[in-house]
Amino acid sequence: MTVITCVEDLRRLAQKRVPRMFYDYADSGSWTESTYRANESDFQAIKLRQRVAVNMEGRSTATEMVGVPVAMPVALAPTGLTGMQHADGEILAAQAAEAFGVPFTLSTMSICSIEDVAARTSKPFWFQLYVMKDRGFIGSLIDRAKAANCGALVLTLDLQILGQRHKDLKNGLSAPPKLTLPNLINMASKPRWCLNMLATPRRQFGNIVGHVKGVGDMGSLSEWTAKQFDPQLSWDDVQWIRERWGGKLILKGIIDEEDAKLAAQSGADALIVSNHGGRQLDGAESSIRALPRIVDAVGERIEVHMDGGIRSGQDVLKAWALGARGCYIGRAFLYGLGAMGRPGVTRVLEMMHKELDITMAFCGHRRLAAVDKSILLPGSYPT
Repeated sequence: MTVITCVEDLRRLAQKRVPRMFYDYADSGSWTESTYRANESDFQAIKLRQRVAVNMEGRSTATEMVGVPVAMPVALAPTGLTGMQHADGEILAAQAAEAFGVPFTLSTMSICSIEDVAARTSKPFWFQLYVMKDRGFIGSLIDRAKAANCGALVLTLDLQILGQRHKDLKNGLSAPPKLTLPNLINMASKPRWCLNMLATPRRQFGNIVGHVKGVGDMGSLSEWTAKQFDPQLSWDDVQWIRERWGGKLILKGIIDEEDAKLAAQSGADALIVSNHGGRQLDGAESSIRALPRIVDAVGERIEVHMDGGIRSGQDVLKAWALGARGCYIGRAFLYGLGAMGRPGVTRVLEMMHKELDITMAFCGHRRLAAVDKSILLPGSYPT
């Protein structure tokens, strides 16, 4: 494939180059995957109004997310096992995001550690936190994020228990991965991936292994993590984390207006309308359909962001028009990373920016700040 024109081109290339168990981990939803599919298809149903004979010179997509200047209202979402899509994946993605001028968010369940990424970037990145029963470990993660000068803490609220993802079970994805004969044969068919992985020491969860007593390898990690996600997570925990962190706080996983109101009351700087990419509650509403109601409910009290189903700059513009002041891309950048490493992530950002910029112009605007739902065809978007 010599000409890359869209994210779908990179998805197909990543599918060829990344071992099946890791590609499927990124490209799957829970149960029937209906919410995963709706995240994308509901964007496609929204239609745009084209305007003509307007001045299209001097355009800008620059804005801010929680006070941070960004080249466009896009951040790289926190994604687990990013370093298994491509060797040193978190470092490469963070470098690409920094060079482009958008935030990168490191997952708690990353392969490269907080310290790895901080040592190989020059600007603050964001850190995503899962709440676990071991509050001492959570406190140490927050302290490590502070020491690394992370610019914001993204607290995920919708992973108290795990949704079932059929592909992961069928592929034997675990910590460590089950090296069944089919998995070994599949890995052997990906020589580029294998050579890159052999060349790096980063092949385990860098934020956890060696930082938790009794967890020294991937085998002991599996037993520890199975017991650690906290089903008793409450808004009191959110307050404790906010006070311990003391910096900019973003709450991820809001899909209901009542939860959005609680998020606004918590004192957080922003919330992310998100259904975890359709990986938790199958049958939940798509993020883009939930977005307008949440903006109406709390948009004047807290900055509203969203993720889920964003595959193009047109999707970013539609989300912005409906009130999102930031969009997070997960699978889209993972496709680029798996396909081409850091240049693939850069290509995704370049394509999205071009699509956003040109679509904004076609809709009659030169500045993102002037864009609202008037660019959308009435009746085609959720209210």
